[in-house]
This record gives sequence, C-alpha cells and structure tokens, in this order.
Amino acid sequence: MGAHLVRELLARGDEVVALDDLSGGFRDNVEGTADFVEASVTDAEAIEALFAERHFDRVYHLAAYAAEGLSHFIKRFNYENNVIGSVTLINAAVNHGVDCFVFTSSIAVYGAEQTPMVETMTPEPEDSYGIAKRAVELELRASKEMFGLDYVVFRPHNVYGELQNIGDRYRNVLGIFINQIMRGEPLSVFGDGTQTRAFSYVSDVVRPIAAAPDTPDARGEIFNVGADQPFSINELADVVREEMGVPDHPVVHHEARKEVVHAFSDHAKVHRVFGAGEAVPLREGVRRMCEWAREHGPRETPPFGEIEVEKNLPPSWLR
Repeated sequence: MGAHLVRELLARGDEVVALDDLSGGFRDNVEGTADFVEASVTDAEAIEALFAERHFDRVYHLAAYAAEGLSHFIKRFNYENNVIGSVTLINAAVNHGVDCFVFTSSIAVYGAEQTPMVETMTPEPEDSYGIAKRAVELELRASKEMFGLDYVVFRPHNVYGELQNIGDRYRNVLGIFINQIMRGEPLSVFGDGTQTRAFSYVSDVVRPIAAAPDTPDARGEIFNVGADQPFSINELADVVREEMGVPDHPVVHHEARKEVVHAFSDHAKVHRVFGAGEAVPLREGVRRMCEWAREHGPRETPPFGEIEVEKNLPPSWLR
C-alpha cells in the first residue's frame, strides 16, 4: 500500500521521502518515484536524523508487521515494530513541528461480533496486532492533547493489489492464493472457508489517505476505509482460480485458527468527509492483480524465524 500512496502523493505534486526497512517490500516499487531511505521506524537515531535534515510537513505512517493471526505468537516483535516504532515517529513529529500525522490503523481494533464495524463502537481487539494498533490510536490522541500534534487515523482492511508481497505466507490471503497457484501448490484455507472479509482494492484506499491532511474535517478523526461488500474465503478462492484460468485448482482446508470470523465495516463517515467515489469491484481488482502477478512470477518468502510462542501455532505455519 505504501508504494501506491507514494505515487498518489507525487501525482498531487508533493515532494516525498519514502522510508522502509524492506522486510516485506521491495525497493523497485518506489525506484525513481521518490527519495528512498532504507531504515526501520524502530531506529530512533536514524529517524531523528532524517527529521532534522528534511523538515517534514506531514507524516504518513503505514509501516507495520500486519499479520494478525501470527501476532499472537510474536508478541514482543509485534509490539516493538507496531507500537515502539510508531512512538518513535510520533516523538520525532512532535519535536520537529510536523503539521499532520496520518496513521493507518486496522479494523482489527474492533474485535469480534461487531459487524458492520462503525467508528463509534468501543474497540475490543482480540489479537496482539489489534491491541498494538489501538495503543497507537490512543497515543496519537494523547499527543494531540499534550503537544497539539494534529492527526488522522484510518482503519483499512484486507487491502490488495499490484506490488503486494505475494510471497508472504502469513498475511494477505489473496496474494497467498495467487502465489500458491503459480507455484503449483493447493490453496490453503483455514477452517471451512465461510469466514467473511471485504477485500479492498488499493487505489480505493490510498486516495482518502493521501488527501487527509488537506481535509479540515478529517483532522482528529478516525475513519474506516475499504470495500463495502464482504465475501467468504471460499468465494474469494473461486474468483482467484477463475481469474488465474484454473477453476479446478485444488484447495486444502487446514484446522481452523483463532480469528474473527466475520469482519467488514461501515464507510458512511469516510464517504461523507472525502466523497464516495466509484470503488473497483472485487473481480476487476483480482483480474488486475492476477495480470500483474503473472508478469512478475511467484515469490518465495522464508518462514518467520522469530516465533516466540509455539503453543497453539497452526501446524501449517510450523511447516
């Protein structure tokens, strides 16, 4: 999503510096489009030096290790990257007078049994990733009250599209399916596949995020952003197989893992403030992503090497 946001900002005429540690992305996604700095948001010295040198007006913070299911088993890693890294950026933004801090949170903050998810609901996150995202939301609110740091929070969900790391085996189910097909592997589905998500094409998500600092009614607010129509994982598997030209590609059902069964949100607020626009339908977005993926081929990402808790880890992840 970050590379798409960079391109959207450049199209708006902004001067952009993109920072990433490349743990889940690729430098050529932004090559030639923006100044690129390879560093981690957890590196306080590097962040401080960069802010002192460049005098940023605004910060768009999308960096995260966004693997909800895996976050239970990598708690320390999750909080170091998703909380401490965020606080490092917030500190720098306060100290260097940033005008607006835009943060991508997640609908993981809502937890279970809250559909459609609405911004007025009380968050009840049930995984470590959602807890981390909620903590940063609260920290931004506190930093506004204490230091006057303006912010906008977005809660996107199940974002997909070209440039995504389809080799990541722990997150982004659509990319996982496409990669498995190209590698000749069966599609991996946890449980019976009836769990539902609303899959959000990346361009539909980045437009309001890019516009947030220049939208007065957005400051200090939280917005759900993404697709409206939920689909089951089984339905998604069918769409991907059809768009990849292999409608009979095999599917393997693994033991169900602990996750929110149904997760989709209401977007009336973001439509009211930023305008509704015309969303890319799922099949069209999948077609575009499949076309891009076939041009670039499959990817292989090694298993996560820093599992902290192995108890109840899904067996397919152990392999």
